[in-house]
Amino acid sequence: MDQHLISTVNRLQDAFATLGPTTNPIDLPQITVVGSQSSGKSSVLENIVGRDFLPRGTGIVTRRPLVLQLINRAKGTANGTSSESSEGDEWGEFLHIPGQKFYDFGKIRDEIVRETETKTGKNAGISANPINLRIFSPNVLTLTLVDLPGLTKVPVGDQPKDIERQIKEMVLKYITKPNAIILAVTAANTDLANSDGLKLAREVDPEGTRTIGVLTKVDLMDQGTDVVDILAGRVIPLRLGYVPVINRGQRDIEQGKAITSALEHEREYFENHPSYRAKAQYCGTPFLARKLNMILMHHIKATLPDIKQRIQSTLSKYQAELAQLGDNTLGTPSNIVLNVITEFCNEYRTILDGNSQELSSLELSGGARISFVFHELYSNGIKSVDPFDQVKDVDIRTILYNSSGSSPALFVGTTAFEVIVKQQIKRFEDPGLKCVTLVYDELVRILSQVLQKPIFKRYPVLKERLLSVVIQFFKQSLIPTNKLVQDLVSMESAYINTGHPDFLTGHRAMAIVNERMQASKPVQVDPKTGKPLPVAQKDPMSPVTIGGVGPSDENGGFFNSFFATKNKKKMAMMEAPPAVLKASGVLSERETAETEVIKLLISSYFNIVKRTMIDMVPKAIMLNLVIFSKDEMQRELLEKLYKSDVLEDLLKESDFTVSRRKEVQKMVDSLQTASEIVTGVN
Repeated sequence: MDQHLISTVNRLQDAFATLGPTTNPIDLPQITVVGSQSSGKSSVLENIVGRDFLPRGTGIVTRRPLVLQLINRAKGTANGTSSESSEGDEWGEFLHIPGQKFYDFGKIRDEIVRETETKTGKNAGISANPINLRIFSPNVLTLTLVDLPGLTKVPVGDQPKDIERQIKEMVLKYITKPNAIILAVTAANTDLANSDGLKLAREVDPEGTRTIGVLTKVDLMDQGTDVVDILAGRVIPLRLGYVPVINRGQRDIEQGKAITSALEHEREYFENHPSYRAKAQYCGTPFLARKLNMILMHHIKATLPDIKQRIQSTLSKYQAELAQLGDNTLGTPSNIVLNVITEFCNEYRTILDGNSQELSSLELSGGARISFVFHELYSNGIKSVDPFDQVKDVDIRTILYNSSGSSPALFVGTTAFEVIVKQQIKRFEDPGLKCVTLVYDELVRILSQVLQKPIFKRYPVLKERLLSVVIQFFKQSLIPTNKLVQDLVSMESAYINTGHPDFLTGHRAMAIVNERMQASKPVQVDPKTGKPLPVAQKDPMSPVTIGGVGPSDENGGFFNSFFATKNKKKMAMMEAPPAVLKASGVLSERETAETEVIKLLISSYFNIVKRTMIDMVPKAIMLNLVIFSKDEMQRELLEKLYKSDVLEDLLKESDFTVSRRKEVQKMVDSLQTASEIVTGVN
């Protein structure tokens, strides 16, 4: 069962191999081998396998990650005829050449070199794209190792100038993953503190919980020195400890010394060395292989439930994205365009009506924003219009005189009231048109929101045409909407309905002003009794005094103030009036009263018109712009877009959609395979 766990992870690695190292969505347990170029990494791996199969040479030999899957199998179970020799019990397979078995391990080495050069060329460049190699043998323990390029300091020969940075970044991509076991290889005859592999491992695993150390070249240490302190964890402690090994020297390799002989020499060395013989069973390559096998199995057991869950959640995420990107075969172009237009119009109506499934709790959207424009912005804007910030008392007084013509008026003139009210009603036109513009902006905002849907990213040409047609449709709808708002204002100014039930009558206005003026006059009291003295005063609002203005008026006023500036001689000469004659001077009591009455009447009627405009302008905008767009947009889009000669052009997919669909489809296929692999594992 334990061996089956490792083979399960091997199959998962194969499933994700085509995705590349940077796009693998699942962090799988694996042993990553790091170390400097001269640390002996390749020899350690060859000793574990028991075969010469890795490229040799100077400089960077490993230029691509090698995912090495060792699979233990019993002798005589190879596929093929019964006449197969023992040589047929061991072979290698590359993932990039499925079905081809390499029984000659020298040819495995040649294929690694050839495949490396296909990605990196023949110079000393490196590539993060891994080579996947399986080795089946009765002489190996089931194990998964990732051999990474050796760390280097100085570029040599054709190596890129930033080779150190490139290799370090590549190694970090593998060992940073929490499920990676780090196999840090260090030559024992160098200072452990200067170990490149250990230094890099400590960057991502500072506590040393997932790092195991391998000490090579133990037999090359100075006489009288050993690695006992390191093995005991007294130098740089690692939770998984250290294992000392002995590799073949360069001369041994050149002379073709068999690995079996090298392993025998290694065993004898540790059993006979005074420093190691007491712990010889914990030294050497066979022990290292067993330890790695156990570490990997325990690690897989611990992480497998999380891997299962992550595979399912990631698969769901990518399946949802694939559904959004859409299938290549959605139907005929006419069906697709028709479906997109229908979906667009439905979504537009849904957002306007507030029935969207994606209602936000963070901000207002759609129809709610239009409501805000009507009931907050426009309503408050209309309420803030004050007729008397433009019409001053002197203006009212002048209009009163002008409206009475050549005969002094007996009553407060209706003409003056209407002239002023009509002038002020015109001021409602600008806020109404501004409200139309604000609602138009909100409809464009909804349009942009709908066009964020994935279907429109898929068809950028169709998206642009939709945007263009709908914007033009909105602009055309603005014309009758603006006209209706302007007509509403014109209607109000065309007929001043003084019979409106809410309008303040003239008599009531006179009474109010009279009360105010009487209340503001000082009351004279009898100094003896303290009671108010009866004052004979004429009613300033009586019909006798309303509007009657003439030279005999003793209360001041426009004409008296004009003649007061002339001396008697000039008055007798009767000079012509000035070119510009203004109603200036101090208002008489009667003129003050008349002005106040006019102001009361204007305020009363102005408030009636305000309420009407606040009620009617939103209705006009809803009728001619909002409701019209809901009802007529689909017809407009079908008329402009649903034409046989443009359908093909509209459905040209973006390059992003095409490439992304391929990526996501590969991801979904890999995750589905992975899901099938882990389904039966408990």
